[in-house]
Amino acid sequence: MKSAVENLTPTRVKLNVEVPFEELKPSIDEAYKTVASQIQVPGFRKGKVPSKLIDQRVGRGYVLETAINEGLNGWYQAAVQESGIRPLSRPEVEITEVPDPTSTDGELKFHAEVDVRPEIELPDYAGIKVEVAAAESSDEDVDKALDELRGRFGTLKSVDRPAADGDFLTIDITATIDGADVDSASGLSYQVGAGTMLEGLDEAVTGLSVDEDAIFDTTLVGGDHAGESAQVKVVLKAVKERELPEANDDFAQLASEFDTLAELREDLAKQAADSKVVEQGVEARDKVLDKLVELVEVPVPDSVVEEQLEAHFKEGSGHGEGEHDTEEHREEVKANTARAFQNEIILDAIAEKEEVNVSQNELIDYIVSTASQYGMDPNQFAQIIDQSGQVPMMVSEVRRRKALAVVLGQATVTDSDGKAVDLSDFVRPGGEEEAPAVDGETETDAVEDATAGTEATPSDDPAAVKF
Repeated sequence: MKSAVENLTPTRVKLNVEVPFEELKPSIDEAYKTVASQIQVPGFRKGKVPSKLIDQRVGRGYVLETAINEGLNGWYQAAVQESGIRPLSRPEVEITEVPDPTSTDGELKFHAEVDVRPEIELPDYAGIKVEVAAAESSDEDVDKALDELRGRFGTLKSVDRPAADGDFLTIDITATIDGADVDSASGLSYQVGAGTMLEGLDEAVTGLSVDEDAIFDTTLVGGDHAGESAQVKVVLKAVKERELPEANDDFAQLASEFDTLAELREDLAKQAADSKVVEQGVEARDKVLDKLVELVEVPVPDSVVEEQLEAHFKEGSGHGEGEHDTEEHREEVKANTARAFQNEIILDAIAEKEEVNVSQNELIDYIVSTASQYGMDPNQFAQIIDQSGQVPMMVSEVRRRKALAVVLGQATVTDSDGKAVDLSDFVRPGGEEEAPAVDGETETDAVEDATAGTEATPSDDPAAVKF
């Protein structure tokens, strides 16, 4: 078999393939077996009909057509391997020549047009300069952290006054559309200002006293009428405020391993300082990635964008997404998809140049941390991604993060005050981090099973990078 690549655009190629008759023959033999199992000829058992009789009954041309249809994907995949292209879309195949059915000679010729990953030229990314916000922890940061800690140990007490911001309420709600009740719930708990339930609820309940009600217009976010406009009546049943424990040595002993409030505040100050470094690291990382995208031109195939658009609005159908299918929203999805694709191509190229690899421990660490973000058990999460074939995509995600860490480690980072920012604690050299220990021998059993034998194989998922 011979194949040749013709570049149509930076992201689309035509693959011209020629399959000689001797390589067609095994497929033709299999096609005879397939046809023999499909026809019934008196005097012959099913599947045992001779080839000559098949030629008489259905014609050799039909057999040849069956052979080509069954073997086409295999020849295409072999040509892809031979040419080294990395397809991103389904190929558009056109058969241009087939052997003469009456002959035992000739060849099959076809071409396939397909979108491929673009080849890019990386710039010198060592020493990229970025500026981040100056970040120094203050007494206010420590006070805020202490108040948050006190809040975890706070108690709720009922109060006889109108509801105010921060209060914890018990409410009943009833939603109506065109005068008909469509949903209701009783005894719901809600904190004023949380913004986690319905738009307009905070304004409606603020100022209400127990047993008073208010009606407001909103858009429902759940149930059979999600995305529809409705009138909601809210009845206030109870108002409670959080009473915080006094910040003293007794509280320090209750809430931490420290004996005094001074020791607890000192530790909170250290945590606040570490948090500021992380904030600077995240800002620097994002700005370095922005710089890379500015420095490298990455063409984006239309098929990648169209596929993501279709998937986005198809998944959203039935959940109120139809109302958001606007030109503005589509442009936003297009821009996000294009940016994600550019991130992927650039970081994959850097990973290859820097010879970045992913260890099983690093992959396990990433899967465990991702599972916690979804609130899932790591073993259950690992089984899901293993069964859905997403482990290679996870490998690629970790590999790209490490590639970005390499660039960030070489960057020159200063803050808005002109001071150099040391991110050595945020970025380890070469991104070679060890996975932290996980309590319990069985915590990652399924994760290890899912990742066993996994190699750092790049994924072609255009949306795999989500920093």
